Amino acid sequence: MDLEKIRMNKVKMILQFSIPSIIAMVLTSLITIADGYFTGNYVGKEGIAAINLGLPIVYLYLGLGLMVSIGGSVIAGMALGAGNKEKCNAVFSQTMLTTVVISCLVSVVVFVLFQPLMDIFRAKGEVATYFRQYYSIILIEMPLTVIMNSFGMFIRGEGNPEYFMKISVGNVIGNVVLDYVFSSWLHLGIRGIALGSLISVSICILCILQYFLRRSKVYKFRKFTFSKEVFISTLLNGSSEFIGEMSMCITMFAYNYVIMKDIGVDGVTAFTIVGYVSYMFSMILIGFGQGSSPLISFVYGAKEKELAKEIRKQTNKFVFGAGIVVIILMLLTSGVYSRVFVKNEEIQEMVQSGIWIFILSFLFSGINTITSFYFTSIGKAKESAIISSLRGLILLLICILILPSLFGMTGVWLVAPVTEFLTVICSLGFLHRETSVTAIME
Repeated sequence: MDLEKIRMNKVKMILQFSIPSIIAMVLTSLITIADGYFTGNYVGKEGIAAINLGLPIVYLYLGLGLMVSIGGSVIAGMALGAGNKEKCNAVFSQTMLTTVVISCLVSVVVFVLFQPLMDIFRAKGEVATYFRQYYSIILIEMPLTVIMNSFGMFIRGEGNPEYFMKISVGNVIGNVVLDYVFSSWLHLGIRGIALGSLISVSICILCILQYFLRRSKVYKFRKFTFSKEVFISTLLNGSSEFIGEMSMCITMFAYNYVIMKDIGVDGVTAFTIVGYVSYMFSMILIGFGQGSSPLISFVYGAKEKELAKEIRKQTNKFVFGAGIVVIILMLLTSGVYSRVFVKNEEIQEMVQSGIWIFILSFLFSGINTITSFYFTSIGKAKESAIISSLRGLILLLICILILPSLFGMTGVWLVAPVTEFLTVICSLGFLHRETSVTAIME
């Protein structure tokens, strides 16, 4: 990366790094949505509910993977910005080894506790059958997905986000094609949908390994001495992302528990379908965050603090605009969208009415996400962790426990916009304090 080039072309550089990342993340979300489409149309609403009940397991993988990969890539990016290429490669090698070990350990633990987890998630009857069929395969697939995304952080960090975008395109195409073949032609049901994800991501991992062995210009696998200091710094720097995903793990369980208790499978299915929109938008936000993060880390490591702030401000403008666009799009198409996944009219009505409330959260979630990424990128893990904790756990859980009991399913839809609005007040407060402290120090 070139410091002067970043300074003179901030908007271009943000888009150059972010757009491939956004495309990659949106394509990743399309895998989930495609799974939902084929499950809803070839398995049924119980299949969609089963997948959603197990999402806390998925968020556990993603939380650990993001914590290690983002934390490690930030340290490597700062080392690269400071010209220390030897440390840069040592951090890369240690980060990837840590990612492999942790993700595989999670699969072993979940496999051992599979039945107790099903009981905790309230998976019963036909839903329980689909749950077991799907997640017994996903326990193999998820470590590969985590490893692939970790590699992706370093591919972007060395200035080649387009390559990982191509990998993501291939992953989506392979997943959709295999979903169709296994569920429609071979009638393998929900097992086939999980198997399609496993085969597709396995092919992508092989392509990525080939990249790092032959094409990578910055990050190379090297012998290294495990550094406890780097390991601790990695976990601290990525702690906000871990908290964010673990918060999703806890709150998704809380959502499902409340909805299953008061409304039932139909409510969980409707919530899942609306959640696809939120998931895709969050991928756009994460794409902007992952695109701007290497730039911010690099310029901050080069002592250009004001330039780091300018990159953050410009990225916030992009995500706010993206939120407005998605809101308008969903308001215009909510009727059509509600009929895509299921044929049940009651669920369709829930989706159509709920989405109009839920999407208001998009006005605030972008600022919260980018602010959290910003603080992570400059090594201020505490502020980032607090923002992630508020929007992903503390305020969210309070709203889940209060609003649905007062307003029923309408309260479920209100949880997200109320939580994001309250969190943005905290985010703006942290940014104001950081600006004031910097001004005093200078």
